[in-house]
Amino acid sequence: MSLLAKAMPSRIGDIVGAANVTEDTAELAAYEVDGVRPSASIRPGTAEEVAELVKLAAAEKLAVIPMGARTKLGTIGMPPARYDLAIDLTRLDRVISYDPGDLTVSVEAGIALAKLAATLAEHKQFLPLEVSFFERATMGGTLASGVDSPLRQMYGTARDFVLGMEFVTGDGALAKSGGRVVKNVSGYDLHKLMLGAIGSLGIITRVNFKTFPLPAETRCWLAAFSRVEDAFAFAQDIRKSPLAPHTLDIFDSHASALFRGRAQLKKSDWSVAVSATGNENVIERCERDLQAMARGASASAFDALDTAAASELRTAIREFPTLITQRSANALILKITPLPAQMAKVVPRLQSIAVNSALSFATLARGTGLVYFALLPAERKTPALVRCVEEILSVAPRDNCRATIPWCPLELKREINVWGVPGEDFPLMQRVKQAFDPHNIFAPGRFVGGL
Repeated sequence: MSLLAKAMPSRIGDIVGAANVTEDTAELAAYEVDGVRPSASIRPGTAEEVAELVKLAAAEKLAVIPMGARTKLGTIGMPPARYDLAIDLTRLDRVISYDPGDLTVSVEAGIALAKLAATLAEHKQFLPLEVSFFERATMGGTLASGVDSPLRQMYGTARDFVLGMEFVTGDGALAKSGGRVVKNVSGYDLHKLMLGAIGSLGIITRVNFKTFPLPAETRCWLAAFSRVEDAFAFAQDIRKSPLAPHTLDIFDSHASALFRGRAQLKKSDWSVAVSATGNENVIERCERDLQAMARGASASAFDALDTAAASELRTAIREFPTLITQRSANALILKITPLPAQMAKVVPRLQSIAVNSALSFATLARGTGLVYFALLPAERKTPALVRCVEEILSVAPRDNCRATIPWCPLELKREINVWGVPGEDFPLMQRVKQAFDPHNIFAPGRFVGGL
């Protein structure tokens, strides 16, 4: 048990209330990270309480891991080098301010995505954060883990619509970056460093967003192809066209088989799902152009999906990581980031490596140039699996890609670094870590290069 849990439980209770501190071993099992169990879990109710907890942890040199609904806690990042306190932010779940007319909202980090979506929908608005585990995931955890949304095709990533942020640094300071309005020019966008850093730089307590009007009408189409080259050629034609698709996803027959459990899909070697929004004239124009491009790319079928089927497919694509992990407890998912024009070469190479290792796989690619490649081995760790992953991680840089493993069982983490080889920017990352977390108490060892 940690020094803090032994000697100063009353001090923690004074900060957050005794009812919000857990030291029970059985209950702490839910807060384990890669087999490492903390000495205590704490549920602060305000940003100020988070700051006081961090000050205490820094003074006692106690390692802290912030978390929300823990939907990705056991898969993302490397095992922690140290782990004393779990800071559970789910009590910070309020909408602090919302101005529908100004298209801005400010929320606490522990708010559930689904809860915020319901609030925004009352005013016919939304946030383009349709990520896996959507019904349970919290805002802070979503941003800190850097997970991606199919809606990035039109709206970009969270970097593009997070206006500002409040976060606690490693010395317990409550810092702010950015602002609460769209036209903000004050200071540096330091908050963007928190996106995807898995809590290694600070604890997010509040986020300000730009919101978007809900589309009046959305239509989805599905094109089928027998060859991978034709599927990606179709996607490339769409990107080069005047069309502005809402979503654009390419997936193989193995991913399609997973999706068929949720959506009524025809069997095909490769599928391209594309959606568009707008009035009836815009939708009709998109359908004509897409159908012509599909014929030009040798599509074997091109179908407009009805509302129910489109919704089911959209949910299945969003929940790809969830479906993969449900399909196999041994599964891991690699994330590769080639240029959009390179995907037609990179994806067959990934699949060839898996075939040579006699491993099952499933592929989902975003039109913006991002590939999720899932491996589904019969056993959790085998020499063939390790060699396959090592080869993919080594081949990716030759294609000017970055490869990481955002979903990975612990057994493989003991053999392979899920972040791959640190890049040339690693010395800069080390300096940033030192500046934000001088005592190295935030998720030590979990991020790139052991940060």
